[in-house]
Amino acid sequence: MTIEYLRTPEARFDGLPGYPFAPHYRDDLAGYAGLRMHYLDAGESHDRVALCLHGQPTWSYLYRKMVPGLIASGYRVIAPDLFGFGRSDKPVDDALYTFDFHRESLIAFIRALDIGRITLVCQDWGGLLGLTIPMEMANRFEALLIMNTAFATGDRPLTQGFIDWRAWNNANPDMPVGKLLSRACPQLSAAEAAAYDAPFPDATYKAGVRRFPNLVPDNSDADGTAVSRKAREWWKTEWSGKTAMVIGMTDPVLGPTVMEDLRQMIRDCPEPVKLTAAGHFVQEWGEDVLKGALPLLG
Repeated sequence: MTIEYLRTPEARFDGLPGYPFAPHYRDDLAGYAGLRMHYLDAGESHDRVALCLHGQPTWSYLYRKMVPGLIASGYRVIAPDLFGFGRSDKPVDDALYTFDFHRESLIAFIRALDIGRITLVCQDWGGLLGLTIPMEMANRFEALLIMNTAFATGDRPLTQGFIDWRAWNNANPDMPVGKLLSRACPQLSAAEAAAYDAPFPDATYKAGVRRFPNLVPDNSDADGTAVSRKAREWWKTEWSGKTAMVIGMTDPVLGPTVMEDLRQMIRDCPEPVKLTAAGHFVQEWGEDVLKGALPLLG
């Protein structure tokens, strides 16, 4: 099947503040022939891998403040852009954006790079998708750094914050991504906020931005729920790696209550690191994240 897609012009990514990383691409992912996935790859000399997964509506730019500290701590940092986001190709058909489409693309990506000794670093959809992967290839994963996210099990009520967010998302099909990030992270410069708009020259590039909030399951039969429930049980009973949890305490969507609930589902998860000033996009407080998390990961 040929997938129609848009590819953001490279020039839109020139000179982004705090993001000096050369682009890397894979266009040979099994099952995704013809689609090109971008990823950040830095600190290649290190054996341990920090696999950093972003959510909606961001991209690997979100991790720029964490990359230097992770490298200094001995990690190779790999941060892919999900299809529909960042420098990755953006399928045009909204219906193509499904839980399985994105989950399987990440599995194919990990296998294509053949990486191991992975610390899964995830937030938002990076967690909804990423938390379902280690049980499929447990020998590749050794640690978890988890930030504001959840399991997509469909058997727990959605928070009012998320319901409001989804309604706002659906009312704004040409979401002003940079303005949204600027409101959520007031420390951003105008140029940093604009960098979050770089992947999207116009609304036609935003199919993924529009679709993702509507992929969050609100019933136990929805796409992704069965594998997410299986993953939840695996993390609760089988996980044996080290874990660090960091909570952005002002997040109205996936905040302290959701994260405390999630903590009970991860075997031997220690007390969370609580960042009182941070909101949903916790990575923008990257130095504080690493200061709290790295001692727990060893």
